[in-house]
Amino acid sequence: MPLPLEAVLFAVIGLLAGIAALLLRPEYFPRTRSLVLVTGLVSALLSGLVIRYALAGGNPPVTLLLTVIATGLLTSVPARPDLAARRGSHRHHRRRHAA
Repeated sequence: MPLPLEAVLFAVIGLLAGIAALLLRPEYFPRTRSLVLVTGLVSALLSGLVIRYALAGGNPPVTLLLTVIATGLLTSVPARPDLAARRGSHRHHRRRHAA
């Protein structure tokens, strides 16, 4: 598969990862939403290129699969679950203490 086509696929993977993160866990990203989208895009492009060259470009399905995994992990970097817990939107249940 030619590099320009793979680069477009990497970009699509990154944007989809950013959108999915914002839709699935919006409380984890309280600041700018564009940061999550840019993080997804850049992480997909960089990890995709690194993986492509590490595998010598010989196996595009494996390259795309590893890119999806790496992008998912790297897109979670700006997540702030500690802030979500403070706002009460996190899914932890509070224990009631017996008096």
